[in-house]
Amino acid sequence: MTNKGNAADERFSRNRLADATSPYLLQHKDNPVHWQPWEDAVFAEARRRNVPVLLSIGYAACHWCHVMAHESFEDDEVAALMNAHFVCIKLDREERPDLDEIYMSALAMMGEQGGWPLTMCLNAEGAPFWGGTYFPKTPQYGRPGFMQILTELSRVWRETPEKITTNTNALTKALKAKATADARGDMPAELPRRAAQSLAAHIDKDKGGLSGAPKFPQPFVYKFLWQQAQLMDDKEIHQAVLVSAGRICQGGIYDHLGGGFARYSVDADWLVPHFEKMLYDNALLIDLLCDLYRHTRAPLFAARISETIDWLAREMVTPEGAFAASLDADTQGEEGKFYVWDRGEIDALLGEEAAAFCAAYAISAAGNFEGKNIPNLLHQGDGALAQFDAARATLLAARNTRVAPGRDDKILADWNAMMVAALAEAARVFRRPDWLQLASQGYRAARQALTAADGTLCHAARDGRRLGVSLSADYAFMGQAAAALYQASGDAAYLADALADATALHDGFLDGARGGYLANRAGQTGVLVNNRPAQDNAQPAANAAALALFQKLTSLTGDTSWRDKAEAAFNALAGHLAQSYPSMTALLSARLGIDHALSIIIIGGDDEVTAGLVQAAIMHPVFTREVVILPPGADLPPGHPAHGKGLQEGRPAAYICPDRTCLAPLTEADAITQALDALVSQRHAYEQG
Repeated sequence: MTNKGNAADERFSRNRLADATSPYLLQHKDNPVHWQPWEDAVFAEARRRNVPVLLSIGYAACHWCHVMAHESFEDDEVAALMNAHFVCIKLDREERPDLDEIYMSALAMMGEQGGWPLTMCLNAEGAPFWGGTYFPKTPQYGRPGFMQILTELSRVWRETPEKITTNTNALTKALKAKATADARGDMPAELPRRAAQSLAAHIDKDKGGLSGAPKFPQPFVYKFLWQQAQLMDDKEIHQAVLVSAGRICQGGIYDHLGGGFARYSVDADWLVPHFEKMLYDNALLIDLLCDLYRHTRAPLFAARISETIDWLAREMVTPEGAFAASLDADTQGEEGKFYVWDRGEIDALLGEEAAAFCAAYAISAAGNFEGKNIPNLLHQGDGALAQFDAARATLLAARNTRVAPGRDDKILADWNAMMVAALAEAARVFRRPDWLQLASQGYRAARQALTAADGTLCHAARDGRRLGVSLSADYAFMGQAAAALYQASGDAAYLADALADATALHDGFLDGARGGYLANRAGQTGVLVNNRPAQDNAQPAANAAALALFQKLTSLTGDTSWRDKAEAAFNALAGHLAQSYPSMTALLSARLGIDHALSIIIIGGDDEVTAGLVQAAIMHPVFTREVVILPPGADLPPGHPAHGKGLQEGRPAAYICPDRTCLAPLTEADAITQALDALVSQRHAYEQG
């Protein structure tokens, strides 16, 4: 017994992150803090020692996570205090978004502002009693010092444990009440219209984006506004979305040399980014810009889509062929160092062209960011400025000789799936088979990397090792990716994957008592609460993604049981919409998809007539249309209204099927455009009542 006890003690008296797969955790493997992974044995050790658990949550690209690491976690004095009085867990929020959501909610319940690094104190059951975000080692910036906080928390734990118990009981009760709240209800018919008008009223009409700072792109918010504006024929909301997208595309939040969007802008002008680049942001922005391009044919949107996909292919493909999670904000300890410029550097590299380039991209001797320059086109209007392509290539080549930001190369199921779906859509809009190849390669690689021997889709993987965690969002988004590839290729194997994902999602994550879908599998242990994610965060909520998948499958197969599941899940969550719609716009978009289901089936070969029909269907701005191209002789599932239909007198034909019926077959591209125009007008008339 003694030897076993000593062995157990030794395990917890050292930093154990060297065995982690997460690049974020590996960043901390040499800290003097005795960091532990999230596992039951760690909580048992806290119970044995009668000390609290200090939980630190962050991610690899996070600037302030690095700052706190350098100031405190790499400091021997701070580490000694942490090791003596706490059992310390380091967690990657991207590997465990389910846990991050729980403790971020607890922080909000304490009345604190959220963010990362997230610093929480828990008891040995995982229940929180105190929390915050970044703290300097000693008091600075008007914030208390981390060492002061640790000392006081330890004192309270020892001397007044009843205060700890009071806090843990109150917070746990509140978290469980939130997780189990009855959200059933009927959505008022006018709520989507009212929500769109209210949200649009908060958009800065000149600068774009929701008023104030910082500004996050939130593509799913603008997607909902765009769809609802089409139903309402509301030009002002359309314009608010276009202004916002234009400023995002022209601001410093976009990397004008290398492509790709940063996570957010710290100012109200979209000028100064928080420099990390996340896979999901770029996926969602590609998808949104495709929608806007269909309506506008704006060269600016086309350029940003193309340049961002170039960045993805150049910098974000993992050795397996999937997509990496993020690029760091910092280089050599400085935020944005890789991306910013001195005027003199540009003059030396571009020579005679430097003056014109600097005038176009707002480069000055004084700089626009801490004495340096962030290239931007905010003063240029909607121009894509293709005349500077060669200059930008020269600067990019020079920039690539700098020390590059760190790359988090773990493979995340939901993020990879979002990018695959966006690539498949962009490939169809711009007739780019190479982009479709990139999408299918990424899909196959992610599937292989993330699928366990028993067929379970895991949330994260790296270097051939899978994290033994499976989340509802993974199945929802991966099913959408498979459905997008089916539409782009006509390969029925992708449809089979989408159906399998949807089935696994429904069977494994359904909240049988209240409806809707849980973050973790039903009956999951090891989490304080099992939430039903319905509110969007950095990405659309898992329940919104599930509903969108079910709607797609209804349109693609004709199987109305998927629509029934979508309706049931929506009704289980709709009771919260009236108060929480600003953070539930993805669910509202899914509702619009259910209410305005539309499939377009094109049967033809590899010829110009078929290509014309396809482009007319793909390029029309009507929303929630699912377009499938099938060769002659192929067929749809028996339940689909276009089942059994084929060529018309030997000619390629298109079948437009609103909901459960199909219009007469069309054999001319112009006829498709006219029919879809009429459908948009009908939707508008219906919306007007």
